[in-house]
Amino acid sequence: MSTNSEPVNIRVLDREYIVGCTPEQREGLLAAAKLLDNRMREIRGSNKMAAIDRIAVLAALNFAHELQQSKHDTHRERDIAHSLGMLNRRLDDLLDLPAG
Repeated sequence: MSTNSEPVNIRVLDREYIVGCTPEQREGLLAAAKLLDNRMREIRGSNKMAAIDRIAVLAALNFAHELQQSKHDTHRERDIAHSLGMLNRRLDDLLDLPAG
């Protein structure tokens, strides 16, 4: 933990962990821990004997995939916005032509 971090207790799949974070990061850390706990519980389902490391890896892979999809969607949205901007400029140019 860095000098300005504080210990925060988080609980994931009924296990306690102490993580250091700044006071400004505390709320985000607790929200992330809750999200992780929920995802790991979904993956574990009714199999209470499933290995926690396997569940953690599957949850991490799910989050990594969602992050990749989000980045891909953002890139696609930027491309669409760029194309729409070009089309708008072309339309403006066509509408500005004198009637002939």
